[in-house]
Amino acid sequence: MRVIRHFSEFGPAPKGCVVALGNFDGLHLGHQAVIHHAGQMARSLDAIFAVMTFEPHPRLLFQPDLPPFRLTPFLVKTRLIEKLGADLCLMQHFDAAFAAHSAHDFIADLLVGHLGVKGVVVGHDYVFGQKRQGNPEFLRQMGKQLGFEVMVVPVVTGTDGQIYSSTAIRDYLQQGRPQDAARLLGRPWEIESRVEHGDKRGRTIGFPTANLGLEDYLRPATGVYAVRVGLEPGTPVQWLNGVANFGHRPTFDKKDELLEVHILDYSGDLYGRHVRVQMLDFIRPERKFSGIDDLQKQITLDAQTARTLLANK
Repeated sequence: MRVIRHFSEFGPAPKGCVVALGNFDGLHLGHQAVIHHAGQMARSLDAIFAVMTFEPHPRLLFQPDLPPFRLTPFLVKTRLIEKLGADLCLMQHFDAAFAAHSAHDFIADLLVGHLGVKGVVVGHDYVFGQKRQGNPEFLRQMGKQLGFEVMVVPVVTGTDGQIYSSTAIRDYLQQGRPQDAARLLGRPWEIESRVEHGDKRGRTIGFPTANLGLEDYLRPATGVYAVRVGLEPGTPVQWLNGVANFGHRPTFDKKDELLEVHILDYSGDLYGRHVRVQMLDFIRPERKFSGIDDLQKQITLDAQTARTLLANK
């Protein structure tokens, strides 16, 4: 899959594509349906299969003081889009200049002028252009005028009738409900990061941890989780069982947020390595202990609980 980060790079890029449009944060099952339909249309029109999304997320431009909320940062999103079979990923830089494009100009100049689109696929609630003036109906009208097909994918729900939604996924994660989030995502929610040096306190009590910063990721509920840890590089990725704590480590009067991951039955140096952590089950909330002995006993119990939960996965 080719990744293009700005319309100015299009130059020799292949023209005549079908493009799925959206922010696609999370790449949940609803997003996947939109992208899947774009792939089908591309095959029917013998066109390039493209996905266009926007970085940074538009919310960061219009609401820069929001707390971290991302479900799938840039690199994660790109990998997931490639797995869905796209030939081309258009990762458009979203800044004030780009946001000033009218809905008409976005379609006429960028989609038609630069890409020569044969088709466009969007979700039922997609809006675009300056002041969000463009919507699926406007897109249909422009398609008739400029000669490209438009498909608007209706709301997508699960068997229980729940709408697949990034907002609902964020809510579930902040409530300590990773299994419900996974049901909407179609996969476990993951945090990817590089292992940092920490206080190295865990190894002194028999539970060495890989310490990960969350950067722009959404902050899930603080507490202890049963996790699977993917070690990279690796083809295929090596997945190992683990137990993790996300929070502020109140027993040690810490204030910063950190994800501490203990890999069960593993010994090795992980400093500087890139890892993927799948949040599978919530075990308990974070709490302050009276001392190291009490903390060590609880971690032992948490590790046993994680083993039991993960054995059934």
